[in-house]
Amino acid sequence: MKTRKGLPGGQYKVISEKDMMKIHETSLKVFAEVGVRVKFSEALALFEKNGAKVDKSDRVVKIPPEMVTKWIQKAPSTVFLCGREENGDLDCEIGGNKVYFGTGGTALNVQESGSQNARSSTLEDIVDMARLVDVLDNIHFYMLNVYPNDLSKKDVDVNRFGAALNHTRKHVIGGVYTPEGVRNVIKMAEFIAGSSDKLRERPFISMVTCVISPLTLDETYAELTMEAARHRIPVVVPSEPLCGATSPMTLAGNLVIQNVDSLAGVMLAQMTSPGTPTLYGCISSITDLRNMKYLSGAVEMGLMNAAAAQMAQFYNLPIYVTAGMSDAKVNDAQAGYESAITNLMVALAGGNFIHDAAGFLEFCMTASYDKLVIDNEIIGMVMRAIDGIEVNDETLAFDLIKKAGPGGHFISSRHTRRHMRSELYKPLLSDRENRDRWKDDGAKDIRQRAAEKVREILTKPPQSIVPEDVRERIKQEIPGVQSFIFE
Repeated sequence: MKTRKGLPGGQYKVISEKDMMKIHETSLKVFAEVGVRVKFSEALALFEKNGAKVDKSDRVVKIPPEMVTKWIQKAPSTVFLCGREENGDLDCEIGGNKVYFGTGGTALNVQESGSQNARSSTLEDIVDMARLVDVLDNIHFYMLNVYPNDLSKKDVDVNRFGAALNHTRKHVIGGVYTPEGVRNVIKMAEFIAGSSDKLRERPFISMVTCVISPLTLDETYAELTMEAARHRIPVVVPSEPLCGATSPMTLAGNLVIQNVDSLAGVMLAQMTSPGTPTLYGCISSITDLRNMKYLSGAVEMGLMNAAAAQMAQFYNLPIYVTAGMSDAKVNDAQAGYESAITNLMVALAGGNFIHDAAGFLEFCMTASYDKLVIDNEIIGMVMRAIDGIEVNDETLAFDLIKKAGPGGHFISSRHTRRHMRSELYKPLLSDRENRDRWKDDGAKDIRQRAAEKVREILTKPPQSIVPEDVRERIKQEIPGVQSFIFE
């Protein structure tokens, strides 16, 4: 079956060219007249050095339009996030309107296969999630999707990345927590790559920091952004304004806050090290105003992230966007339709690096093993929709139609055999049998079939991807690494 990735989206336009210009112009006014609070002293000095007006009393920087333009234009328009196959089969070329899907982070709980309950996530879950992602063809990258509650904060970065790097060949991206953790993860990746130059040539890791909405570069994330940029490791600088809470209630107002926040992060990365591979980012959603709860499965999330994809194209920046989550607690119909709708919207808008797209339930608090498999199916269908309909002499098949004539058939034709595996998406889990056959096979619903698939994958013995000599070096030289992830 044909695996689809990196296909061009952009068919869906949720905002017009005029709308994008208005959002841009309003964002420049916010930069110049409202400003951004920068809590990390080194970052504050960098903004001042490069022309921002700094109010030292409240650490707010006001940035003239020409300074904004100058520094966002330093960011590369395309970022290559590589897998571990030297032939490039697992690489993601992030930019323009090319579409890729993957997991997201960071949930505090997991839902085990076949269960409807949740428990605290552990480091072992990262190993098993990576193993699943490695064999699910429609999931193009592994974003570290759970937090290892069994570890202390100082050991989280190296163990999350290490567990993933030893169990999937796909690109690994994750949030980071300490500057030392950033440095040790990079050191580990350099061991695996063979040298620092080889890692920069084919970066198979990237890192996510964050801008705190509204309009704040806090001390921790600003420092982490600068640390990643100094090492020239691809870095994502998303923001997560929530309508009615940390942004205006209106979707347009939310887009302004999101745009200013993420552009501020892009600027910081570029001022630290011009040309650093940097992804503009959006995690915008809405708030349930009855209890101020974050919602992840809302259609408005799809709208705002689709619009953010258009804004990234407006600035010629690669984008990290959100889709595919659900507020449902189990893998029911709600989980399916919420995930499918937002994934389709953001992909059709040309979102490049669509994270959170596989495996998340319960307001992004729970990562479900079974939903990873179900969402792999949804993403396959979405990518088939993005692929569209190819129209040429071969696909129009006039000569075949003429040969078959009125009342004829096409079942035995070479044309049918030639296109049967590439033209149609073949789902792995969906039931397409008649009722009697379905009953004979156990009358299983999608949750049961997904659980069977998870068990099929995870009952096989884990296989290390990192060579044994490198694994031993990592265990000896990287502090805090748990040995079992490199067995």
